[in-house]
Amino acid sequence: MKFIIIQPKLEKDIKQLENELRNNPSVDAVIFPEGYLNENVEQACILAKSYNTTLIGGYRRLLDNPKDRAIIINRKGEIVLDRFKYSPTSFVVEEGLRIGHILCDELVVQGITSEEANDIDLIVHPIGVGMFSEDQFEEWINEAQKIAIKFKAMIIGTNHADGSFRDSDVSIPIAYCIDSNGEVVFISKNDVRPRILDIRNKEVIALQIANE
Repeated sequence: MKFIIIQPKLEKDIKQLENELRNNPSVDAVIFPEGYLNENVEQACILAKSYNTTLIGGYRRLLDNPKDRAIIINRKGEIVLDRFKYSPTSFVVEEGLRIGHILCDELVVQGITSEEANDIDLIVHPIGVGMFSEDQFEEWINEAQKIAIKFKAMIIGTNHADGSFRDSDVSIPIAYCIDSNGEVVFISKNDVRPRILDIRNKEVIALQIANE
């Protein structure tokens, strides 16, 4: 199964997502940051169906508290996972992979919280804005490695190419993949080029920069 990990800038619409779908027709799924879809969930469902591609990430619903929600939309344009932040972890099976989904600081606040947390193949970790310090960057990567080892599952994270946390003047865009043994497949820091991972049997058999 081919995944493309993207780090779009925050935008009112989802043109960057549509561009990646158009430019990478061979991918099976797109992983994008927390809050990226904004109010464009309906349009995302249309894109998923049109491009026959699973979409995994997050969106923000302004009437909710907390506002951020995890979402997975399948190839048919159907929402198969939709939960609010800090609720118990949810899982879905797509393309034969059992996928868990954690949002942003859930990584360090609660980790994987579910009695059904077994036999996970992949944990997806959409993050919001960039890391606000080098210490946070190291902490989050270390925590991701611990979770990968504990659940024997690959974990992939990505955040926006822009934005900062509260009043911080530091914003470090990151994307990463840790394998099921806790080993680093790749860590991208201050490099927001999309990456394509070909994953089979919990192993990455190919890694490439997209659109190059």
